[in-house]
Amino acid sequence: MTSRFLSLADVQEMLNISSTQAYSLVRSGELPAIQVGPKKVWRVEASKLEEYIEDQYARTRERIASGDA
Repeated sequence: MTSRFLSLADVQEMLNISSTQAYSLVRSGELPAIQVGPKKVWRVEASKLEEYIEDQYARTRERIASGDA
C-alpha cells in the first residue's frame, strides 16, 4: 500500500531539492501541506505533490512557448 502522506524529506528526495527549498514550498503555500501531531510535523499529500509537479510542467511549457525560457 502506498502512503497517502509524505514527509518533507520524501518531497525533498522526490524533487531532488534541498530541505530548505522543500520547507519554503510548503511555508509559501505553493505546495499544500498540513501539520500533524504534537510536534507539528509537516506532511504533504501524495496527490498534492503530483498536482504541484503537473502545474510546474504547465508553467514550464508556457514559459517556453512565450520565449521566456
